[in-house]
Amino acid sequence: MRALRILAIALPVALAAAVPAAAAPYAPPRGNVMLGLAGRPADGAFRSATGRAPAVFQSFTMFGQDPGYVFERAAALRARPMVHISTAAGNGLPERITPRAIARGKGDGWLLGLQRRIAAAGGPVYVRPLGEMNAYWNAYSAYGASGRRGAAHSTTWFKRAWRRMAVILRGGPRVDATLRALRLPPTGRGALPAAQVALVWCPQVAGAPDVPGNAPRAYWPGSRWVDWISTDFYSRFPNFSGLERFYKAFPGKPFAFGEWALWDRDDPAFVGRFFRWVAGHGRARMLVYNQGSRPGGPFDLGRFPRSRAAIRAATRGSRFG
Repeated sequence: MRALRILAIALPVALAAAVPAAAAPYAPPRGNVMLGLAGRPADGAFRSATGRAPAVFQSFTMFGQDPGYVFERAAALRARPMVHISTAAGNGLPERITPRAIARGKGDGWLLGLQRRIAAAGGPVYVRPLGEMNAYWNAYSAYGASGRRGAAHSTTWFKRAWRRMAVILRGGPRVDATLRALRLPPTGRGALPAAQVALVWCPQVAGAPDVPGNAPRAYWPGSRWVDWISTDFYSRFPNFSGLERFYKAFPGKPFAFGEWALWDRDDPAFVGRFFRWVAGHGRARMLVYNQGSRPGGPFDLGRFPRSRAAIRAATRGSRFG
């Protein structure tokens, strides 16, 4: 009901009725935690660390890139697909589309293609659009290293872009009606196939730069358009106090770590503290380890035998899967 009250403030009541409820999060049963993997599609070190195959496999893609490999990699590992969507191939590389252009429908051709693939997948797909949006190294952030970016990257346009992506990727018979209700251009495609998709909102717990206009809350698109609350968490920057504040600031949704990892050193103490935090926070129901794109890289679990043992001890039992 809270989401309905928020929407009623922002839009006329007659239009608000056209907006569908949030999608299912496709979370595990209460009290259980899914263990996932991201990066290169090889799960040997993950299996060594957890004693099981990944339940979720995340790949990274961007506007304009054929996302077929996302589903192929997940299928090869018999895992649910997760896709992170970016607007560039990497830090400092050319931006393919701005948040404003996404909101105005300039990326609809690609989004509609992705939506068809998700609808055809035959099971849940997790989508993490524009993760770490409050980090200057991402082209879609409202802030660069030296301050605000141009108007096309404002947090207002980010939120409109997010809502458009959520509406299109969920699909269904009222996509264009919902977009019109949000004062966004329709797709002109009519009904879309309904998709089993969950939207994963994933800022850093504090902005970089850490200023009020770049805080997670500035990028919040509204509860109706988010299915999971998430963040990324690495041993090199173990900001547990910030994590706690972030978790409490966004209640009411299942919580995920869209990425977590060891960084450049074996650190079983960090692993122990991380899993104690998970055990003490019942909404934490998905942990996706990012092993990176290359063997021997800074996050490669194969480099950290003591941490693998700590993960194995922490994930024993039927709660994890």
